[in-house]
Amino acid sequence: MTDQATQLVAAARDAARNAHAPYSRFAVGAAVLLDDGTVITGANFENASYGLSLCAETVAIATASAAGRLRDIVAIGVIGGAMDADGRATGTSPVSPCGRCRQVINEAAQMGGRDLPVHCGAAEGDAIRTYTVSELLPDAFGPADLGVS
Repeated sequence: MTDQATQLVAAARDAARNAHAPYSRFAVGAAVLLDDGTVITGANFENASYGLSLCAETVAIATASAAGRLRDIVAIGVIGGAMDADGRATGTSPVSPCGRCRQVINEAAQMGGRDLPVHCGAAEGDAIRTYTVSELLPDAFGPADLGVS
């Protein structure tokens, strides 16, 4: 386990404490690392109209983009787990991004010209699996396919 993975998973765990997940009771936190060492976090934000919910990874990446830093993302960490009675994420198995989030991460990866590492951690314990976005979403469609870089 790398220091980067440990740092991002810890930040994602902290972010998951702020998850608004009253419907699924599944908290997710994400943390993106920028090229200058800045870490931006996000937590899932559910809505009674389920389709309007936001995933933690999307929140973190959109926050980086809103700050003009989309191309500066160099890595991402994500955790998730069922919420206990106090609203904390639980579980010892690493959680990986959903398909929609993989596409959003791919956008950041292609815009930054990097095959981003994605550190998938457990809500509790030391389990972390690291993938590249190209491993999570092979043959992805993205900005390069539209001539945008």
